[in-house]
Amino acid sequence: MIARRSLLACILDPALPSRPVEVTAAEPSATSFVEEIYAPYKDKNGKGNPLDTDAAVKRYFEPKLATLIIKDRNKAAKRGDVSTLDMDPFIDAQDWDISAFDVAVRDTGADKATATVSFKNLGKPTTVVLDLVKLREGWRIADINWGRKPTLRGLFSKH
Repeated sequence: MIARRSLLACILDPALPSRPVEVTAAEPSATSFVEEIYAPYKDKNGKGNPLDTDAAVKRYFEPKLATLIIKDRNKAAKRGDVSTLDMDPFIDAQDWDISAFDVAVRDTGADKATATVSFKNLGKPTTVVLDLVKLREGWRIADINWGRKPTLRGLFSKH
């Protein structure tokens, strides 16, 4: 019966089949971007988000910050040294057993947002604040604040 009604509607309204149908992929929100970052940390045996390739760094950070991180990592590797970023910036630690995630995102301007991520790591309450920017490629991190100085960007401005 439904099929007949649809067919009848098409016959009675000849313009109906010729109307353009707009199909667009839903743009990921800032909240979705942040939740995607933290999802791998929920699994005890998860590997988090290793930043061991240029592509991985560029996937999460805005271009200028990504360049600073990559250059620092490459310099350290040539010296046989540890890079400035010697911990996981998303959780402010090297090891984790994370529980009780909470993500709160608020707009701070045109194509800018701040995400406050709260969780317990190894039983200790932790808060990480991500400054986000929306680029053509999607949301990226412009800086990370761990509640102490310096911020992620500040780590690299010293060099």
